[in-house]
Amino acid sequence: MNEPVIVSASDFCEKTADYAKELVELLTLRKENLVLAESCTAGLAADCIAGIPGASAVLWGSFVSYTADAKAKMLGIPLELIEKHGAVSIPVAIAMAEAALMESSASWSCSVSGLAGPGGDGSDKPVGSLCIAIACKNSGNLSSESFSYLVREGNMVPQRNEIRLAAAALIFEHILKKIMQNEK
Repeated sequence: MNEPVIVSASDFCEKTADYAKELVELLTLRKENLVLAESCTAGLAADCIAGIPGASAVLWGSFVSYTADAKAKMLGIPLELIEKHGAVSIPVAIAMAEAALMESSASWSCSVSGLAGPGGDGSDKPVGSLCIAIACKNSGNLSSESFSYLVREGNMVPQRNEIRLAAAALIFEHILKKIMQNEK
């Protein structure tokens, strides 16, 4: 995994609701929809979207696959992939996003896996580590992008819910950018 980009929790926590509103508006305008595959956010991103009027037209749903077993059973992620790279990894985030897209009728998919703390997962990844992936179908072909982050507040590890809110905001920021890049 490449070195993660370090981001400030407070910079993103404040943007979560605005990004969710902008995402609902953009998807509505484009007549497209979104499916999520959430691990560390445990449905928080879907909840943020669902709180926006009109969300039912654009939110296909969310796979809350919190454990390795859930990722395997709900999304078909091979346990070997998780064992090889760890649940918080770019390969697993990509597999989650692609599987969610294939299991849904959504236009777009976004996944997140991370360590919200306060404890780690026994790996060398620090609390605040996030792996995000976006997948879409372009002319019938599946394409995906991925991003790696480390959420901090100064030199400190933020609180669990701050990491989760920052993760949701980062999901929304990336999916908004990707959709705008693919303007029809």
